[in-house]
Amino acid sequence: MEKITLNIDGKEITGEDGMTILEVARGAGIDIPTLCYHEKLEPYGVCRLCLVEIGTPPRTRLVTSCVYPAADGLVVKTRSERVIQTRKMLLELLLARAPGAKIIKDLAEEYGVTKARLRKTATFCILCGLCVRYCAEIKKADAIGFIGRGIEREVMFIPEIATESCPPCRECFPLCPTGVLESNFRLVQSLLFKK
Repeated sequence: MEKITLNIDGKEITGEDGMTILEVARGAGIDIPTLCYHEKLEPYGVCRLCLVEIGTPPRTRLVTSCVYPAADGLVVKTRSERVIQTRKMLLELLLARAPGAKIIKDLAEEYGVTKARLRKTATFCILCGLCVRYCAEIKKADAIGFIGRGIEREVMFIPEIATESCPPCRECFPLCPTGVLESNFRLVQSLLFKK
Protein backbone atom coordinates (compact mmCIF):
# COMPACT_ATOMS: atom_id res chain seq x y z
CA MET A 1 0.00 0.00 0.00
CA GLU A 2 1.09 3.52 -0.71
CA LYS A 3 2.13 5.60 2.31
CA ILE A 4 0.41 8.92 3.02
CA THR A 5 1.22 11.67 5.51
CA LEU A 6 -1.40 13.72 7.34
CA ASN A 7 -1.04 16.62 9.71
CA ILE A 8 -3.13 15.70 12.75
CA ASP A 9 -3.18 18.24 15.58
CA GLY A 10 0.08 19.73 14.35
CA LYS A 11 1.93 16.40 14.07
CA GLU A 12 2.97 14.65 10.88
CA ILE A 13 1.34 11.22 10.99
CA THR A 14 1.94 8.47 8.45
CA GLY A 15 -0.74 6.05 7.31
CA GLU A 16 -1.60 3.95 4.30
CA ASP A 17 -3.73 4.85 1.33
CA GLY A 18 -7.24 3.49 1.87
CA MET A 19 -7.32 4.16 5.61
CA THR A 20 -9.80 6.52 7.22
CA ILE A 21 -8.80 9.52 9.32
CA LEU A 22 -9.90 7.61 12.43
CA GLU A 23 -7.73 4.61 11.59
CA VAL A 24 -4.65 6.77 10.99
CA ALA A 25 -5.24 8.77 14.19
CA ARG A 26 -5.78 5.69 16.33
CA GLY A 27 -2.72 4.05 14.81
CA ALA A 28 -0.72 7.04 16.08
CA GLY A 29 -2.30 6.90 19.55
CA ILE A 30 -4.53 9.93 19.01
CA ASP A 31 -7.86 9.48 20.78
CA ILE A 32 -11.02 10.29 18.86
CA PRO A 33 -14.23 9.23 20.64
CA THR A 34 -16.70 6.92 18.91
CA LEU A 35 -19.79 4.98 19.89
CA CYS A 36 -20.80 3.37 16.59
CA TYR A 37 -17.38 2.29 15.30
CA HIS A 38 -16.07 -1.27 15.51
CA GLU A 39 -12.97 -2.47 13.67
CA LYS A 40 -14.72 -5.65 12.43
CA LEU A 41 -17.67 -3.75 10.93
CA GLU A 42 -18.07 -1.43 7.98
CA PRO A 43 -17.87 2.21 9.15
CA TYR A 44 -21.28 3.71 9.77
CA GLY A 45 -20.72 7.30 10.97
CA VAL A 46 -24.03 7.64 12.78
CA CYS A 47 -22.99 8.73 16.28
CA ARG A 48 -20.98 11.62 14.87
CA LEU A 49 -18.76 11.84 17.97
CA CYS A 50 -15.71 11.16 15.80
CA LEU A 51 -16.16 14.46 13.97
CA VAL A 52 -12.92 16.25 13.18
CA GLU A 53 -12.17 19.54 11.43
CA ILE A 54 -10.25 19.31 8.18
CA GLY A 55 -8.67 21.97 5.98
CA THR A 56 -6.97 25.24 6.75
CA PRO A 57 -8.73 28.48 7.72
CA PRO A 58 -10.82 30.01 6.38
CA ARG A 59 -11.81 26.87 4.45
CA THR A 60 -12.43 24.18 7.00
CA ARG A 61 -15.26 21.75 7.53
CA LEU A 62 -16.37 19.04 9.91
CA VAL A 63 -16.26 15.45 8.68
CA THR A 64 -16.94 12.09 10.28
CA SER A 65 -13.48 10.59 10.74
CA CYS A 66 -14.59 6.94 10.77
CA VAL A 67 -15.83 7.16 7.18
CA TYR A 68 -13.73 9.99 5.73
CA PRO A 69 -10.73 8.74 3.74
CA ALA A 70 -7.32 9.90 4.86
CA ALA A 71 -5.39 11.70 2.14
CA ASP A 72 -1.81 12.82 1.70
CA GLY A 73 -1.34 16.37 2.97
CA LEU A 74 -4.71 16.55 4.77
CA VAL A 75 -4.75 18.88 7.78
CA VAL A 76 -6.88 17.53 10.63
CA LYS A 77 -7.81 18.99 14.01
CA THR A 78 -9.35 16.54 16.45
CA ARG A 79 -10.00 18.99 19.29
CA SER A 80 -10.60 22.40 17.77
CA GLU A 81 -13.14 24.71 19.40
CA ARG A 82 -15.65 23.88 16.67
CA VAL A 83 -15.15 20.13 17.19
CA ILE A 84 -15.47 20.42 20.99
CA GLN A 85 -18.69 22.48 20.79
CA THR A 86 -20.24 20.02 18.33
CA ARG A 87 -19.30 17.03 20.48
CA LYS A 88 -20.83 18.75 23.52
CA MET A 89 -24.14 19.20 21.71
CA LEU A 90 -24.06 15.58 20.53
CA LEU A 91 -23.40 14.40 24.08
CA GLU A 92 -26.38 16.41 25.33
CA LEU A 93 -28.55 14.62 22.78
CA LEU A 94 -27.11 11.26 23.80
CA LEU A 95 -27.62 12.01 27.50
CA ALA A 96 -31.29 12.71 26.77
CA ARG A 97 -31.64 9.30 25.11
CA ALA A 98 -29.49 7.24 27.49
CA PRO A 99 -28.98 9.19 30.74
CA GLY A 100 -27.73 6.17 32.68
CA ALA A 101 -25.18 4.85 30.18
CA LYS A 102 -21.73 4.89 31.76
CA ILE A 103 -19.81 5.48 28.55
CA ILE A 104 -21.96 8.49 27.69
CA LYS A 105 -21.75 9.90 31.22
CA ASP A 106 -17.95 9.47 31.13
CA LEU A 107 -17.66 11.24 27.77
CA ALA A 108 -20.01 14.01 28.95
CA GLU A 109 -17.84 14.55 32.01
CA GLU A 110 -14.70 14.62 29.87
CA TYR A 111 -16.23 17.34 27.68
CA GLY A 112 -17.71 19.33 30.57
CA VAL A 113 -21.35 18.48 29.85
CA THR A 114 -23.02 18.36 33.25
CA LYS A 115 -26.62 17.90 32.16
CA ALA A 116 -28.75 17.67 29.06
CA ARG A 117 -30.63 20.89 28.35
CA LEU A 118 -33.04 18.88 26.25
CA ARG A 119 -36.24 17.18 27.30
CA LYS A 120 -35.42 13.61 28.23
CA THR A 121 -36.77 10.99 25.86
CA ALA A 122 -34.92 8.14 27.49
CA THR A 123 -35.02 5.00 25.38
CA PHE A 124 -31.52 3.96 26.44
CA CYS A 125 -30.82 2.98 22.84
CA ILE A 126 -28.68 5.51 20.97
CA LEU A 127 -29.27 3.87 17.58
CA CYS A 128 -25.56 3.27 17.02
CA GLY A 129 -26.43 0.21 14.93
CA LEU A 130 -23.62 -1.97 16.27
CA CYS A 131 -26.00 -4.83 17.06
CA VAL A 132 -27.84 -4.59 13.74
CA ARG A 133 -24.66 -4.40 11.71
CA TYR A 134 -22.90 -7.18 13.64
CA CYS A 135 -25.86 -9.52 13.15
CA ALA A 136 -26.02 -8.70 9.43
CA GLU A 137 -22.32 -8.40 8.55
CA ILE A 138 -20.65 -10.95 10.83
CA LYS A 139 -23.36 -13.46 11.76
CA LYS A 140 -25.34 -13.11 8.49
CA ALA A 141 -28.51 -13.75 10.53
CA ASP A 142 -30.44 -10.46 10.23
CA ALA A 143 -32.24 -11.29 13.49
CA ILE A 144 -32.26 -7.65 14.60
CA GLY A 145 -32.94 -4.54 12.57
CA PHE A 146 -34.14 -0.97 12.46
CA ILE A 147 -37.81 -0.12 12.15
CA GLY A 148 -39.43 3.29 11.74
CA ARG A 149 -37.99 6.58 10.56
CA GLY A 150 -36.75 9.78 12.12
CA ILE A 151 -37.66 10.13 15.78
CA GLU A 152 -39.73 6.95 15.54
CA ARG A 153 -36.70 4.83 14.60
CA GLU A 154 -35.81 1.97 16.92
CA VAL A 155 -34.00 -1.34 17.04
CA MET A 156 -36.15 -4.45 17.03
CA PHE A 157 -35.58 -8.17 17.19
CA ILE A 158 -37.24 -9.93 14.24
CA PRO A 159 -39.30 -12.63 16.03
CA GLU A 160 -39.32 -15.13 13.17
CA ILE A 161 -35.52 -15.15 13.03
CA ALA A 162 -34.52 -14.14 16.55
CA THR A 163 -36.39 -17.01 18.24
CA GLU A 164 -33.95 -19.43 16.65
CA SER A 165 -30.80 -17.33 16.12
CA CYS A 166 -30.45 -15.19 19.22
CA PRO A 167 -30.65 -17.52 22.25
CA PRO A 168 -27.51 -19.53 21.35
CA CYS A 169 -25.63 -16.53 19.96
CA ARG A 170 -25.99 -13.27 21.94
CA GLU A 171 -22.65 -12.04 20.53
CA CYS A 172 -24.02 -8.56 19.86
CA PHE A 173 -24.95 -7.90 23.51
CA PRO A 174 -21.45 -6.83 24.66
CA LEU A 175 -21.20 -4.42 21.72
CA CYS A 176 -24.09 -2.26 22.97
CA PRO A 177 -22.54 0.93 24.42
CA THR A 178 -25.53 1.56 26.70
CA GLY A 179 -26.03 -2.04 27.78
CA VAL A 180 -29.76 -1.94 26.99
CA LEU A 181 -29.74 -4.58 24.26
CA GLU A 182 -29.67 -7.62 26.55
CA SER A 183 -32.55 -6.35 28.70
CA ASN A 184 -34.55 -5.54 25.57
CA PHE A 185 -33.92 -9.06 24.30
CA ARG A 186 -35.11 -10.55 27.60
CA LEU A 187 -38.27 -8.44 27.46
CA VAL A 188 -39.00 -9.43 23.87
CA GLN A 189 -38.16 -13.05 24.67
CA SER A 190 -40.64 -13.08 27.54
CA LEU A 191 -43.37 -11.52 25.39
CA LEU A 192 -42.91 -13.13 22.01
CA PHE A 193 -40.56 -16.07 22.10
CA LYS A 194 -42.65 -18.30 24.32
CA LYS A 195 -43.80 -21.36 22.41
